[in-house]
Amino acid sequence: MANLKEVRNRIASVQSTQQITKAMKMVSAAKLKRATNAIIALRPYATKLKEILENLSASLEGSSSPFIQEREPNKVLIVTVSSNRGLAGAFNMNVIKAANNLIAEKYSEQLKNGNVSIISIGKKTQDFYEKRKYNVIGNNNEVYSALTFENVTKITDAIMAGFIKGDFDKVEVVYNRFRNAAVQFITTEQLLPLPKAEPIATNAKAANVDYILEPSQEEIVAQLIPKSIKIQLYKAVLDSHASEHGARMTSMDKATENAGELLKALKLSYNQARQAAITTELTEIVSGAAALNG
Repeated sequence: MANLKEVRNRIASVQSTQQITKAMKMVSAAKLKRATNAIIALRPYATKLKEILENLSASLEGSSSPFIQEREPNKVLIVTVSSNRGLAGAFNMNVIKAANNLIAEKYSEQLKNGNVSIISIGKKTQDFYEKRKYNVIGNNNEVYSALTFENVTKITDAIMAGFIKGDFDKVEVVYNRFRNAAVQFITTEQLLPLPKAEPIATNAKAANVDYILEPSQEEIVAQLIPKSIKIQLYKAVLDSHASEHGARMTSMDKATENAGELLKALKLSYNQARQAAITTELTEIVSGAAALNG
């Protein structure tokens, strides 16, 4: 039977842990509200802009914009969006697994040739790929200290500059897409070159919409396409940020429940140990009295 003091210490430890997980859940819930408002406000704009430009890209064939030019993907950049902290369940590991699967399935030859690079937004994936000697470019973990469009744009500008120079022929982003506090979807999107509209089934609207471009096609290419690329990466980071807080809130809620179950088991163990101690003491008293009477 467990020692009473030992069980009391374990109960105190679990109670302390339960209080911490409750507090972390409350903090994550507050942060989740702000993060959710940000992504909900941006998502319709980003989705519509992407749709317009995917449809528009068909009419921009032969354009001088480097961001829509398809090239043989000899050099590939994978942008992984994770978090700086753990305690969020499988949130970070899911991004790592998805990125690893993407590389293994599509870019194994490029990896063998040393032509797969990683840009990590988040310390967890940064550390993972650095330890495994991948070509990790830069350190963007401080972006979460001030998560603004301007700060994410600095990363996007570096990616677009590398694409123009030929450092990368294709850029893909792996992140958690936010649905609600309990559900996040691992998503892989092509950032560069700008994807074209997917063919649409028969009897549906044609994929290529005939847009009237004003003031000119060149103006659209010069301003709208780069802006769209920046918006898409910013949306991915906001999605991931909201997903992180949702995952952490869910994880801390589960940890609080588990601590409660453990407390029940420990209290039962404590009561059994206390009962056993009382029984032993009574037995000793009865035995002593019997010996004296004898």
